[in-house]
Amino acid sequence: MIATILLQAAGGLPTQQIITFALIAVVFYFFMIRPQVKKQKDQKKYVTELKKGDKVVTTAGIHGRIVDVNDTTFLVEVDNGKIRFDKSAISLEASKALNTPPVVTK
Repeated sequence: MIATILLQAAGGLPTQQIITFALIAVVFYFFMIRPQVKKQKDQKKYVTELKKGDKVVTTAGIHGRIVDVNDTTFLVEVDNGKIRFDKSAISLEASKALNTPPVVTK
């Protein structure tokens, strides 16, 4: 629609402007869209690989251990009991940081 308006107003786009718009689209894709899609794919893969006994952190900051896994939810054991969370509530970055052993320096 925008291209149609520009064509009508300018009587046709010169090649230089088309190349500029194409370069802007490519830069937008590689710096905005592609990293977000990769992050979503990593999150989905991480959640599907979680199993009973794994330590997790939710997006709300609740720490616990997985007790039961269903199709769409986890039952997470916390200090005062058990809470059921949707699988999308698990934080990839925080959970990986929790499960990664600390680096020992000499």
